[in-house]
Amino acid sequence: MTEVTATAEQPEIVYLLDASIYIFQSHFSPYVECRSTEGAELSALYGFTLFLLQFLRRMKPTHLAVAHDASLFCGFRHQLSPDYKSNRELPDENFAMQLQACSEICGILGLISFVSKVYEADDIIGTMASSVRQQTEACAIHIVSRDKDLAQLLVSSQDCLWDYSGNVKRFSMDILNDYGVRPEQFTDYLGLVGDSVDCISGVPGVGPVKARVLLKEFGSVEGIYSNLDKVGSLSLRGATRLPDILAAHRESAVLSKLLATIVCDVSDDNETFSNIKLETLARGHPDMNGLENFLAEYSFPGRDLDHILSQAGQLT
Repeated sequence: MTEVTATAEQPEIVYLLDASIYIFQSHFSPYVECRSTEGAELSALYGFTLFLLQFLRRMKPTHLAVAHDASLFCGFRHQLSPDYKSNRELPDENFAMQLQACSEICGILGLISFVSKVYEADDIIGTMASSVRQQTEACAIHIVSRDKDLAQLLVSSQDCLWDYSGNVKRFSMDILNDYGVRPEQFTDYLGLVGDSVDCISGVPGVGPVKARVLLKEFGSVEGIYSNLDKVGSLSLRGATRLPDILAAHRESAVLSKLLATIVCDVSDDNETFSNIKLETLARGHPDMNGLENFLAEYSFPGRDLDHILSQAGQLT
């Protein structure tokens, strides 16, 4: 176990940040606007950079890693299901440039970041969380994201899923209160109800109420299908028809759970995330010269350039 300065009451917090949520938030926000001196759109990069700087100033994290997405239409889940996230569009040339720049800015600000074309940011976060937990028990994992799927990664009572922009923190008990299932059952829950955001179908006719009752009684998707003969006797509206519905859509339930399950032992040809050490996630100092060169390279206008440098200067 790695030695860290923490107690059971006040554990070391390791922040794992889902970059895409906050990049897209800046990209689509009517309140974030920035163009280069040549007229190129830079709002996503500008907003994400300010978000990182604000987060670093306010939270003063000692350990932080950033996970990026680059697996749209080429990740392993698309091989399992062509419909998976089929409602998304590939970024245009300008936005692709900004996504790459958002990855670069993390290193300049002293943060380690990771990306894979096979696995999603969720999988990278899950793998880092698993690796950190294997090294030390004296830490809490705080996942910075608005993606509810990441709730399945909450293991201890001090872990949390934090929508930083909305300032909403969900701990294990909050997941149970909000969804009626434990964090470790969240993939089973999505396997039943589906997830329209990611084009995961689930089981038609099984909504949150039925899913909660089924999982409370049988624990998991596998437990449900091992006890189909008992489903009809549940105190649940439409219970007598439910075994036939579940049987007819068994393949969809199993696939939906698989698609919703975060991989926690990611490794690919370019990066090996499963061997991440706690000390690797330690926050570094911003490279102010590198930041000036970066902003000049992307032709940030003087006002926005000065604003970013001023905010970054407060970190040194």
